[in-house]
Amino acid sequence: MREIWEGLVAFPHRGTGTSREREAAAWLAAQLESRGFTTETQRFAAPASWGPEVLTISLVLGLGALLGWPWLAALGLYGFWAYFSGWPRPWSSLFARARSQNVLAQAGSGPRTLVLMAHYDTAKTHFVYDPRRVRGFRGQFLANAALALLAPLAAFYGGWLGVGFGAYFLVQAGLLGWRELRAPYVNGANDNASGVAVATQLFLEAARRPPAGWRLLLALTGAEETGAAGAAALLKSGRLPPDALVLNIDNVGKGELFYATGEGMLAYTPYRGELLAAAAGLAGARPLAYRLAYFDTWPLARHGLATLTLIRLEAGVPPNWHWPSDVPASVSWEAVEDTRDWARRLLARVLGTHEWGYESGIEGK
Repeated sequence: MREIWEGLVAFPHRGTGTSREREAAAWLAAQLESRGFTTETQRFAAPASWGPEVLTISLVLGLGALLGWPWLAALGLYGFWAYFSGWPRPWSSLFARARSQNVLAQAGSGPRTLVLMAHYDTAKTHFVYDPRRVRGFRGQFLANAALALLAPLAAFYGGWLGVGFGAYFLVQAGLLGWRELRAPYVNGANDNASGVAVATQLFLEAARRPPAGWRLLLALTGAEETGAAGAAALLKSGRLPPDALVLNIDNVGKGELFYATGEGMLAYTPYRGELLAAAAGLAGARPLAYRLAYFDTWPLARHGLATLTLIRLEAGVPPNWHWPSDVPASVSWEAVEDTRDWARRLLARVLGTHEWGYESGIEGK
């Protein structure tokens, strides 16, 4: 587990669509192949960043309000709500100009499928993730949503109201443009090399003696940071049967352990299924309705799959979230190991084994 983590954090970053992300994917595939697994690299188109689409939405909102065109502001409002709620966005392919990839490996066979998932890509930073203000991230987002909702009305009335709303969203677009041009990618030691290490370790353990009746699929996804595009590509590929169970692991290198009971920044999708039911009776992690951002489970849960995400938080946010301080020295290895151990107990319950380590032939390890 530590070898996987150290290998990933050795890359300066793993930004979506960059050569570093491709190199990290190839390295992960090589690690799995060196342990005897056949891997599949699943390539797909993805946005290189969420910034250009949100920037365009801000421009449309700002120009609609400033020019007094309610229809244009209403279009921007739909774009905002669609982007953060998963509604249809006919224009989304215009922003999917990068190439990313998922790394897949499987073991065992049977009528049921267990997916162990974690994303390996990393994000660009932005001033809203500054540790001095990131605890207010949810409040800032809701305020922005409220202003977007009022933008068509401001455009209708015009005058200083339209000018004020227009200026706000145009300044926001300018700040997003600055981010795209100047902001660096973070190393991602916590987000999400920690999750990849745990998911891979769990897969390797189970693959030594796969539980009877189960197919195990390890899905290390790219482009999570730019709209969960890797998980969406996996879903579209048809590799996930309707009754698959998906355990996603994200940001588990520091803080208190939680299991998400659902997610959604605007529209909320509750989780369901055996993983959630098993987690509810297992000490060591607390339930969490996650409204801060999204996980790779977002498109899967909206499609009706049984999902669960594990995450660690400090004061309500992931430690060093999308900030340059997300480096190896900021990760607590004890927290990573504790997450692995809790996930072992969870999976032993779900799969009906006595103990995860015992059934996998790794007693005492």
